[in-house]
Amino acid sequence: MEISKEKLQRSVVVDDGVDFKSCYMQKFRLYESRSRFYMIGRDKNRTFWRVLKIDRSEPSELNIIEDSTVYSEVECCDLLRRLHEGNKSTGGLKFVTTCYGIIGFIKFLEPYYMLLITKRRKIGTICGHTVYAITKSEMIPIPHASVRSKMAYSKDENRYKKLLCSMDLTKDFFYSYSYNIMLSLQKNVSSHNFMGQSLYETLFVWNEFLTRGIRNNLQNTSWTVALVYGFFKQVKLSISGSEFNLIIIARRSRHYAGTRYLKRGVNEKGRVANDVETEQIVFADASDGSPMQISSVVQIRGSIPLFWTQEASPLNIKPDIILSPKDSTFEATRLHFENLTKRYGNPIIILNLIKTREKKPRETILRKGFSVAVRSINQNLRGENRLRFLHWDLNKHSKCKATNVLAQLGKVAAYALKLTGIFYCPLTPDMRLFQHSYSENNDVIDQSVVEQASINKYNDDKEKEVGNGYCSDNENKDYCVKPKMYQAGVLRTNCIDCLDRTNVAQYAYGLIALGRQLQVLGFTETPYLDLDNPLAKELMTAYESMGDTLAFQYGGSAAHNKIFSERRGQWKAAAQSQELIRTLQRYYNNTYLDVYKQKTINIFLGHFQPQQGKPALWELDSDQYYTVGKHGPDLADGSVRSSIKRSLSDGNILGETDTTIRNLHAPDCQHSSEKPDKQSLLESTSDIFTCGSSICHCRKIYGGMDKDQYCDNDHICYDEHGDAGDCSNFLDVDWLSSSGNSCEEELLERSTSISSDNIVNELVTETSANESGPFLKERQSEEELNKVGKYTNSFEHWVTHGEMLYV
Repeated sequence: MEISKEKLQRSVVVDDGVDFKSCYMQKFRLYESRSRFYMIGRDKNRTFWRVLKIDRSEPSELNIIEDSTVYSEVECCDLLRRLHEGNKSTGGLKFVTTCYGIIGFIKFLEPYYMLLITKRRKIGTICGHTVYAITKSEMIPIPHASVRSKMAYSKDENRYKKLLCSMDLTKDFFYSYSYNIMLSLQKNVSSHNFMGQSLYETLFVWNEFLTRGIRNNLQNTSWTVALVYGFFKQVKLSISGSEFNLIIIARRSRHYAGTRYLKRGVNEKGRVANDVETEQIVFADASDGSPMQISSVVQIRGSIPLFWTQEASPLNIKPDIILSPKDSTFEATRLHFENLTKRYGNPIIILNLIKTREKKPRETILRKGFSVAVRSINQNLRGENRLRFLHWDLNKHSKCKATNVLAQLGKVAAYALKLTGIFYCPLTPDMRLFQHSYSENNDVIDQSVVEQASINKYNDDKEKEVGNGYCSDNENKDYCVKPKMYQAGVLRTNCIDCLDRTNVAQYAYGLIALGRQLQVLGFTETPYLDLDNPLAKELMTAYESMGDTLAFQYGGSAAHNKIFSERRGQWKAAAQSQELIRTLQRYYNNTYLDVYKQKTINIFLGHFQPQQGKPALWELDSDQYYTVGKHGPDLADGSVRSSIKRSLSDGNILGETDTTIRNLHAPDCQHSSEKPDKQSLLESTSDIFTCGSSICHCRKIYGGMDKDQYCDNDHICYDEHGDAGDCSNFLDVDWLSSSGNSCEEELLERSTSISSDNIVNELVTETSANESGPFLKERQSEEELNKVGKYTNSFEHWVTHGEMLYV
């Protein structure tokens, strides 16, 4: 691809009185002559016009010229008239279509094609910046028909076009002209963006490959849109008579994503499958000259970062999990968490929801492997840089009432939120936001996290800081502005698929965060929202919708929503029937359709680039073929897919027929049952534990008999050889269910040991509802814990300092 431009800098001057959001081209008209396409772009307010010229004389090359002139409407009309006159000998200048941005350019075996948005719809607004979805799109071949060879009409070329046609851009893709929708709100408004140096981060830009050439050569994004794939929902809610806006955004990473059984675990670059960032934004519209107050919180989900696979089989609805031993030093796992630290800062809190006991070892294999990996990584980390690891078997606890499960998850969420904080920013009327300039970076570090990391070391001080606002000294403006707050660190949740159980946990975290956000924005005095609050039900609806959408994209069916169904009061038999149907739908799609889906997304993302004389995509047995593409190993980040249902819907890309313009879419490991060896258990001595305290409940086993102790000192765990090991930052949180809500009364929750890997032995016990003694007397009731969010000093010490906690 060869692209030139006559001038890099746009000579558009924006005065202070001009709406900055209107200074982006949002509407385009495409014209064609025999030798060129002419794209005319203008801004929303019709104040300036630009021209892009695309050569049509080369059968397999793309040559684009950006006219440096900024035209008025009259000048632009005159230009089109002169172009028509100059091309009369070859048919003149013909109008092709109206469009709303370039999705990108793609080449299969010979000609280039241009993908355009021809219809759009508004789906939301962030700080006055409109967010759109695609309603209709078209694919146009670039070379004129007279210069195309037979290859352009070959069977293979048509088959590649058909593959691309199955990518449905009308579902779950969204974009904005004036707001960097691929970035979180915190990154958008952080200080480095105010200086006009907004970075074009491509992690969540799904048409990055399609637009790479034109962006890099023109050094701007004036003609292209950045498509984000995932979920977007905006609703207006009210509390105590005051209205506010709630936005839930899910951004799916373009790296190593794909269909459920074809993309599992991590790749060599530390990219994980089903990597999704979820952002929850709350804001109230400004009034009477007061600043708009806005807050957001980010959490993520992603596959367990180990090398593991599952192979779909028509004969097995639950394929075996195969854990590969090839990365014994956990280098890929380390790279993954280093990337998360760059993106979000510290601490990284891992909430692992997979099973702890199984008749046939499946999930437990990964649970043990994940523990070993995190422990290995933490040996080289110190302080807040250490990974905070929480095990919580959601499957076991989901046998309880849904209210109990969500309440227990809420406790974990409350402390995770205390660690990371939330983002809050008052937007004063004279504050200019989101100034765009093009500077590409595929791995952006959030500078606001770096600058504010010290704040989050002392969360109590940070929370107090909110009250120390400042007031406007302008006598005509009567308002107070609170100081900014930043989120540093992130909660990373996973189960096996990172779909069903993960979505429940993300809702629990979102509910805790919503309470805090409403308090910071001044809507409530307390940061706690009861599960029966109408806002909790509205939020659950939004997260359930997000969960279904993400599950379709990755798993092929809507999410399993047993807990949400129970909370809604759905008839149990109806819920069970619904779950069975979704299980069968997911099984069918994963078994019979996902291979085709994976190929489709690999084409769209550029992970496979066809070449004449090379094997075709459908001739390869696996999707691990990126070296076949033009850029070889550099394309080994994986591939992504759209949902099974969506890719086969009426909105799919249509294949090219005889006319010039074609629609892209239609019209509208079993848990160990062996008794633990004495040497592998915690040993309590006078210099290790201070007994008699109600800080944490430790249990020793002597010859099968239990002896209770209470301790508050530093915790030391021993491996199977009795050697003290540094296993900080691990936590089993099943003890949270011990306040009377436990469904299973088990004295020994789990004891895990892997002799070959010297894994830490985990001994966790649940206290029954009829406990007595000083521990019960000094412990608060569950209701009090839910209201004030207080826990034992040991748990708080673990959260703050990352110490090992056994209960």
